[in-house]
Amino acid sequence: MEEQEMTQKTESAEKDNRLDINTDENAAGTSHLNEPVEDENATEKLETALQEQKDKYLRLMAEFDNFRRRTAKERLELIQTAGKDVILSLLDVLDDCDRAEKQLLANEDLVAQKEGIMLVFNKLRSTLQAKGVKPMESIHQDFDVEKHEAITEIPAPAEELKGKVIDEVMKGYYMNDKIIRFAKVVVGK
Repeated sequence: MEEQEMTQKTESAEKDNRLDINTDENAAGTSHLNEPVEDENATEKLETALQEQKDKYLRLMAEFDNFRRRTAKERLELIQTAGKDVILSLLDVLDDCDRAEKQLLANEDLVAQKEGIMLVFNKLRSTLQAKGVKPMESIHQDFDVEKHEAITEIPAPAEELKGKVIDEVMKGYYMNDKIIRFAKVVVGK
């Protein structure tokens, strides 16, 4: 009987200990029982964040693609109409040329014709100058490969003209201080 009582006491003590472990939140090894289940929520949060980042990325790429197309279209339009301003200003000169041609055919006064043609030339030069175009001065200047294109070399008529531009076959031009056409010149040797 004593043995039976001891066995019962041992079993009841073990039973009490087991109950204590599961019910005592401060007992070692039971802290995992108090934490809420967050594994599923963390995965869902990560998937949601990933979807948001993918959406932002796709929207950003679409916005960049639209920007690229828009700027390409604007650049094409700009290139197509870039000379419009210059051409419009030159149309006035063309009108003057047409009037001068009519006067050449109708009038035989050479002095008046010459004067009219000079007016047209001066208007053309002033129109181009207003657009930033200016002629390059080359005659009697040192030959410079950065500005001049040598057509030929001839013996210099004077010693001081050696290595200098003697004649200008085609005039060179600057536009806003940038060379737009090189001068074709004859150089003395």
